[in-house]
Amino acid sequence: MYKDLQGKTVVITGACGGIGRAYADAFGAAGSNVVAVDLAGSEQLAEELRGQGAKSIGVDADVTSVEATEAVAEAAVAEFGTIDVLINNAAFFKAVNRSSFEDIDPAEWDACMAVNVRGPWLCSRAVAPAMKEQGSGAIINISSNTVWKGVPQFLHYVTSKSASLGFTRSLAKELGDHGITVNTVAPDFIPDDFLHEHQPGHDEFVISQRVIKRTSVPDDMVGIVLFLASQQAGFITGQSFLVNGGAHMQ
Repeated sequence: MYKDLQGKTVVITGACGGIGRAYADAFGAAGSNVVAVDLAGSEQLAEELRGQGAKSIGVDADVTSVEATEAVAEAAVAEFGTIDVLINNAAFFKAVNRSSFEDIDPAEWDACMAVNVRGPWLCSRAVAPAMKEQGSGAIINISSNTVWKGVPQFLHYVTSKSASLGFTRSLAKELGDHGITVNTVAPDFIPDDFLHEHQPGHDEFVISQRVIKRTSVPDDMVGIVLFLASQQAGFITGQSFLVNGGAHMQ
């Protein structure tokens, strides 16, 4: 569908599982050069993508590290010549403990902010020079549907994902003169084995709140991200897109 994505270099953080893996598969199938980034397992994912005919490299990196994020950008440019798209997907989520705001461990609060707020900033900062040099690019930040509905006992995660909205709008205004778009995508709850174990019955409750009453799956998030990465979305920036089956509307 998006032929202009062929040969484009796409950096995906948190690429090895869930939504990130769906993004990696989709961009690989679209003919993009995929730079898979995660704490571990990135090169194994890249090898699998190459086995499917895609061009890909893997870089294990901590997105909260200045040096690590700069190394990701350097590896991408060294291998593919430039960077066209950044998907800030890495998130501190499964390690979040549900508790009242008075009882949140300050260290856990800091870890959540480090990955979910500092991480997108550092990754965007790292790829910006390559995008500025070519006068084009797309940065796509992954937020959460929890921002719109509010979730009790989840304050640090919801707060960190809310930051994505202001980050997106401000960064869009800073980078617009360079032909770089910045947008946010907010997925709804997507269950997996881990979440089924730790939040039994939650998916059924979430489905009941949706207009489209079915389970959300990673592939549901692919279409909007491919679109925002493409030339067809070149006049869209600073916006937030909810992909939630109509659970919340704006």
